[in-house]
Amino acid sequence: MNTIKVDTASAYEVKVGKKLLNTLGEEVAAVTKRGTAVIVSDSNVFPLYGNMAQKSLEDGGFTVFSFVFPAGESSKNGTTYLALLNFLASKQVTRSDCLIALGGGVVGDLTGFAAATYLRGIAYIQVPTTLLAAVDSSVGGKTAIDLDAGKNLAGAFYQPRLVLCDTDTLTSLPQDIFIDGCAEVIKYGILYDAELFAHLKQHALEFDREAVITRCVSLKRDVVMADEFDRGERMKLNLGHTIGHAVEAVSNFTVSHGKAVAIGMAIIARSAARNGLCSKETSDEIIALLEAFGLPYNTAETAGTLLCAALSDKKRAGGTVNLIITKAIGDCDICPTPVNELESVIEAGL
Repeated sequence: MNTIKVDTASAYEVKVGKKLLNTLGEEVAAVTKRGTAVIVSDSNVFPLYGNMAQKSLEDGGFTVFSFVFPAGESSKNGTTYLALLNFLASKQVTRSDCLIALGGGVVGDLTGFAAATYLRGIAYIQVPTTLLAAVDSSVGGKTAIDLDAGKNLAGAFYQPRLVLCDTDTLTSLPQDIFIDGCAEVIKYGILYDAELFAHLKQHALEFDREAVITRCVSLKRDVVMADEFDRGERMKLNLGHTIGHAVEAVSNFTVSHGKAVAIGMAIIARSAARNGLCSKETSDEIIALLEAFGLPYNTAETAGTLLCAALSDKKRAGGTVNLIITKAIGDCDICPTPVNELESVIEAGL
């Protein structure tokens, strides 16, 4: 097992290893009071791991309830959020109790936002069961739900008490969902770590899961500790996301988050190369790695359609959008881009 310490305003640990779900009860008891624990999960994950999580929590001295909602991004909305808050109130959950986010990014985002706002804040623990959640959304305290106008537009910065990443849960992932998470893994290589990029290039889907997850979490930890509230360096973690979120939105979320981010990273890489901001070789390397992982790197959507969706993105600040531009593998810049230039940036990358 590897342990990564995250020293934010509310410090916590991320633990990565095998068979950790069996230790959930004792791990939660070490960071919260023994009281009520509410498992929040979805209809895909709970049947696989809900009973195991419940037993471990009960063995750890907790009274356990479960809130399970239909799997998918379409559930990360105000209706599900309010249903969860009302469920917590109906079970008389108090400030000394806690929530357990058992699932992928949708579960973690929704649970974290509920924890941040129920009774003005209660403890929550992230138990990511997808690669995407393990390396990205479970760490750093970004919580949110989607609005009709766009993705993650209502949320809060609220750190978990603990992140427990049991790599055994990844074995039950459908290959397509695992590949989806690989987009975020590749993102870390492009942003910060040429050695990680080379490891992925050499091993493709056979990469060392525990080592790579630990490395990605460590990289994100460093960024979050330096910029917890996303006002500077942390913006780089949005590489591919402004355009990726637009791809998700115009597809009505039929294109998954990881695949949309892959398309976004590819568009930015090609645009940067065509505008002389990085070499064609760098752009080609990124496209080749996405292809090696079975990730998409093109979209049939027009620049105008993507622009309209991108203008609802929360990273917009007045008349500019902060785009993350690739200069070389392991080297990216934050580039405030005027809204009236964004369509041409996208067009250059299509």
